[in-house]
Amino acid sequence: MPKMKSNSGAKKRFRITANGKIKRAQQGKNHILNKKDRKRKDRLRKGAYMGSAKQNSTLRTMIQK
Repeated sequence: MPKMKSNSGAKKRFRITANGKIKRAQQGKNHILNKKDRKRKDRLRKGAYMGSAKQNSTLRTMIQK
């Protein structure tokens, strides 16, 4: 049986924290930034965590950690 390949796109987009949560970047910080105020862009700079347990288990198999 061959080894399972990890998803290199998922490795670049998600990190697993020390507590085991999966962290991701916030959406909405790539373009059309001139209509968003400074406070909103500051909040978007901080990361977010993945919500459901199903998503977490799927991403763990993609990242393989």
